[in-house]
Amino acid sequence: MEIIVNLDVMMAMRKVSSKELAKAIGITEANLSLLKRGKVKGVRFETLAAICNYLECQPGDILAFKKDA
Repeated sequence: MEIIVNLDVMMAMRKVSSKELAKAIGITEANLSLLKRGKVKGVRFETLAAICNYLECQPGDILAFKKDA
């Protein structure tokens, strides 16, 4: 089982830079980079809500579940 992070795709669709998003939601660019690459063990709902609010999307647009074969 794996959670796929599609944040970079959504940011590209909205033409939003990492610097712009990080500043808007109040996290560092380094932490945003880790989140985009799926290198975090968790994400706060508050952070996820801020991302979705800024990008005008749903959590499911950013996160996907991949079942093992």
